[in-house]
Amino acid sequence: MFSIEHEFDSTVVTLVDEGAQPLGEDIVINMFEDCVTVEQFDARTDTMQKITLSLHQVQDLAAALDLPEGVYMINRDDS
Repeated sequence: MFSIEHEFDSTVVTLVDEGAQPLGEDIVINMFEDCVTVEQFDARTDTMQKITLSLHQVQDLAAALDLPEGVYMINRDDS
């Protein structure tokens, strides 16, 4: 299950784990104009863990989801 919310400066997608136990903590993805953050609560340390991805890293991740094992470089037209 997931939800999508539009905030003032970002779009927030929350992924909720469903199915067999044990369930993972929710994952919150904040999509800003210049970056994307991925957050998940870590019960072991009782802290929220955050990763920030540049937009190029997000594009690479999206491409990687559909490719076989290997090393790749995306040719970008940054002009």
